[in-house]
Amino acid sequence: MDQYIGKLLDNRYEILEVIGTGGMARVYKARCHRLNRLVAIKILREDLAQDAEFRRRFHDESQAVAMLSHPNIVAVYDVSRSSELEYIVMELIDGITLKQYMQKKGNKLNWREALHFTTQIVKALGHAHSRGIIHRDIKPHNVMVLRDGSVKVADFGIARVTSGGHSTLTQEALGSVHYISPEQARGSHIDARSDLYSAGVVLYEMITGRLPFEGDTPVSVAIQHINSIPLSPREIDPTIPEALEEITMKAMAPNPDNRYSSADEMLADLEEFRKNPNINFDYNLSEFMPEEEPDEEKTQIRTVTHTHSHSRERSHSTSRGSSRPSRRYEEEDDLEEDRRSGSPWVIVAAAAGVLVFVALVFMLLYNTIFSDLFSPPQKDTVPNLVGQLYDEVSQNSELLGRFTVTIGSTVENDAEEGTILEQDPKGESQVGEDVTEITVTVSAGPKTVEMIDLDGMHYLEAFQALNKAGIAYDTPTYQNDDKVEKDHVISYTPLKGTPISSGTKVQMVISLGPETKTFPMPTLIGMTQENALNQLALQNLEQGEIIPVYSDTVEEGKVVDQYPAPNAEVSEGDKVNLNVSQGPDPDTQPKEVTNTVSIPNIPDTGEIINVSVMMDGVVIYENDIDTAMELPNVSVPVTGKVGETKTLTVFINGSLYDTLTVTLEE
Repeated sequence: MDQYIGKLLDNRYEILEVIGTGGMARVYKARCHRLNRLVAIKILREDLAQDAEFRRRFHDESQAVAMLSHPNIVAVYDVSRSSELEYIVMELIDGITLKQYMQKKGNKLNWREALHFTTQIVKALGHAHSRGIIHRDIKPHNVMVLRDGSVKVADFGIARVTSGGHSTLTQEALGSVHYISPEQARGSHIDARSDLYSAGVVLYEMITGRLPFEGDTPVSVAIQHINSIPLSPREIDPTIPEALEEITMKAMAPNPDNRYSSADEMLADLEEFRKNPNINFDYNLSEFMPEEEPDEEKTQIRTVTHTHSHSRERSHSTSRGSSRPSRRYEEEDDLEEDRRSGSPWVIVAAAAGVLVFVALVFMLLYNTIFSDLFSPPQKDTVPNLVGQLYDEVSQNSELLGRFTVTIGSTVENDAEEGTILEQDPKGESQVGEDVTEITVTVSAGPKTVEMIDLDGMHYLEAFQALNKAGIAYDTPTYQNDDKVEKDHVISYTPLKGTPISSGTKVQMVISLGPETKTFPMPTLIGMTQENALNQLALQNLEQGEIIPVYSDTVEEGKVVDQYPAPNAEVSEGDKVNLNVSQGPDPDTQPKEVTNTVSIPNIPDTGEIINVSVMMDGVVIYENDIDTAMELPNVSVPVTGKVGETKTLTVFINGSLYDTLTVTLEE
């Protein structure tokens, strides 16, 4: 069972269940007892929470995002920071992600639905950008679709915390790399226009049913964002309105200067298109080409393969109305024209044929008669020594052959001491007989530092001290200890003063304090508040919040509910919250009234008679009536709540005379 389920954070948030898990946090459904509402709580992973700098940035970013207030942004209610936990409290969304919604619809949405979602996403971005916050990870997985069709963008600012402002193109990033801007892929400076590029990719995916770029690795996808242009949406589906295609491709322009300059500008085009789907923005899509890399940034020569390029050029030419033929086709037409016109090039071609024949004769003579005369000098293959130990290689004459090996330099390295790191000449290269020596660079072993003293430190102080010393540490283990204070170091390895290399991780054991025995939580429901508190004191449990509540069934002053619940596992010192009855809610109770009821059919005997009336076992009327002097009329007041039924028993001269049932009215 998850360690947080059933816990009460900050004496306020009761963790109910896990609703999501991500790379840096786990999300729980929880109840806020202070405001009596359901919320979502994102708790930072324990290993990340141990990094003080990460926690600081997580806290600062979350507080900044909590200042956002927009109907299309998931609201952040609270940001908590304690010695043990780092978490944020968010609005609980009843819906699914846009990615899940697209999958349910077969991955492709009609353009009206895509326009509806995109407009709300861009509105959310505009609000965040106006407050200096860039999302950095816009993708369908971070957009929630509610039951009413509205959307809310989630995880504002968190992307920056997790990546430190840089994109990491690992397999773990494959989901996000399909949506990142070219400048993110390069690791360059990014601004609000990067979010608009990602929003454009999401729009592209919604209207075409496919991503603009695919690849086996994150790096291959990122390179395509930098260097390639995707098929335009109308090449995939000609029914897509041309204006929506223009909006999509402008948002996805590789050069940020060619994109929308702001979310408001993109929103204006979306609104114009909504009003008139046949509008033509007259954008020149040829401008939306990849940026030319500066020469100093190019790391390799990229060649263009023509296997598929001509069909692609023709499709673009057709869709854009261009009629310019390719240079290759122009050259072929020129050659055909020369051939038909009998140009001098025919003579040149004949002369070239003679020269080829002479060259063939020369090659034949070279290979049969002059080969020995012009043969190149003998060359040998240099053995590859990298990765092997110098002491072993230097004595291996079978491996070295005619070569000798000498150490050129020694450097600190994580490799084993004596390992050959580099060699000159390179392994497998061909060298002449004059080269007989191989110069190698050898590892002096890992750089070492002396282990510092962590005895008795608080675990946060220990982490800081290790970071300052440049020493790595592993996730600590925890155990109870009667002598070492809670959250302080019990033991660690390697021991103080031990030389350790950069690859070594310190193992620490942290104290949980003295072991506390658990026992079932006693049942307090139905007790008076005083008796319940006495019971807590007997069990060495602490009083938590006393919450007054109305109850129609539990007598005023008695316990209606408790947390932890009866029989839950608790230990000494745990806090217990009580809900105590205040009696029925006055606003929901019927009001009290008094009706006057006449007793019918009192006999007129001409004598004095004694009349008495009882209700609920109490005499409410008694009188002697001289029927010879007055009419025997009897009226009695009946008090109770509106709608309540009362029974009246009438006695004359001590004998039962009649029984009446009365329903009180307002």
